[in-house]
This record gives sequence, structure tokens and C-alpha cells, in this order.
Amino acid sequence: MKAVISCGGKQYIVAEKEQILVDLIDNTKEGDKVELSVLALVDGKDTKVGTPEVKDVKVSAKIVEPEVKGDKVRYIRYKSKKRVHTEGGHRQKYSKIEITSIK
Repeated sequence: MKAVISCGGKQYIVAEKEQILVDLIDNTKEGDKVELSVLALVDGKDTKVGTPEVKDVKVSAKIVEPEVKGDKVRYIRYKSKKRVHTEGGHRQKYSKIEITSIK
């Protein structure tokens, strides 16, 4: 059984006992439970698509790590012959969750 969930404005295809990285979920601790809404559900033969959510179906997840840092992204802005350049970077924060059940 697989489900398409919405978390942080993004959509993910998940199955039970799968761990994924989602955008940072504020004010959570390790072991907290999270309920996520289901946009579509695939169950072998049947497929249910919600408008916008599938009724009576919820995905339960557990926070494995509340804050995980992603890879650093570096950027350089440069203008030739002008002695102008700037360097910067960004490191996105994620939450690692484990899907416990799809009901």
C-alpha cells in the first residue's frame, strides 16, 4: 500500500516503515507522532484520489530526528572586469520521519 501525502507544501510518495526527509517541522521532539493528510491512495488493485484529500484515510508518522541539516549549497555572483564578486551559501534544515501506518 502506498500513499501520496502532503507535508510542508510538497508531496511525497510513501509506504509503511519508510523513512523520508521533509521540510523542518517546528516544535517537535524525537518520538513525537504526526498525522499527515493523504492526497491519493494506491492499494494493489484500487486507486483512490482525493478532492483535495481522501476522506477517512490518515498517515501516522513518528519523528526520528527533529532537525537534520542538508548539504551545503554554494553560490557565487561575479561581474567580469568590475572587481565585483560575492560568495554565499545555504544549508537547508529537514526533519526525518518514519511512516508508521496508513489507515
